[in-house]
Amino acid sequence: ENLRSEGVPDSKIFFVGNVMIDTLLKHREMAAELDLMDRYQLTAGAYAMLTLHRPSNVDEPEVLERVLQTLQKISRSLPIVFPIHPRTRKMVDSFGFSHYLDSSDDGQFILTEPLGYLEFLHLNMNAKMVLTDSGGLQEETTVLGVPCITMRENTERPITCEIGTNVIVGNSADKILQAANDVLEQNSRPGQVPEYWDGRAAERIVSILIDEAGKTST
Repeated sequence: ENLRSEGVPDSKIFFVGNVMIDTLLKHREMAAELDLMDRYQLTAGAYAMLTLHRPSNVDEPEVLERVLQTLQKISRSLPIVFPIHPRTRKMVDSFGFSHYLDSSDDGQFILTEPLGYLEFLHLNMNAKMVLTDSGGLQEETTVLGVPCITMRENTERPITCEIGTNVIVGNSADKILQAANDVLEQNSRPGQVPEYWDGRAAERIVSILIDEAGKTST
C-alpha cells in the first residue's frame, strides 16, 4: 500500500515473503540440536528471554529503573535469560542498577555474554515468552509460535501484532506486567504465521528477477 501511494504500479510490486525467515527456517534444526538447557540450568518452556538495548529504554535512568524493576517482578515467577548488550551493561552499571539483575529471593536473572545466532535461536524457540525492544525478534517469535512482548511504542512489523504472537507495550510497567501475566496464565493469543513466511522468499525473488530480465532482453 505504501508503494502504491507513492505511485509505483502494481506490475512493479512483488509479494515474496521474508528472507530473514528463510534464514531462521534453514537453521532451526541445527539450533534445536544444541544442548543449552543444561548449561544454563533451564527447562524448556519454563523461562523467558530478554533483549534490551534501545536508547528509549536504557538511556534515561528513571525509564531504565522502571523497566528493570518490572522485569525483576516477572523473574520471580519465571527465570529470565538476559544476553546483555555491552551498551546496556554500561548504562546499568553507570546508573548503579546492577542490583536489580542479581539473582536472589527477589528474582532470577541468568546473565550471559552476547550469543551466537544458533545459540540465540535455540534459547528463543524454547522460551515461554520473549521480552524485547528488538525488531527482528518480533518476526522470529511469530514464526516460532513464542509470545513476544515488545517494549517499544511502535513497530515496523505490524503484521506480527495483527496476526502473529507480538504485543506492543512500550515501557509501561503495568502493560509489561499484564502482557507477561497473560502468557503465564495461558491467555495470550496463539498467533498465525503470515503468508509466504515459509522459507522460500529468496527462491521467489530469484524467479522474479529471471522473469523480469527475460522481459527486458526481448
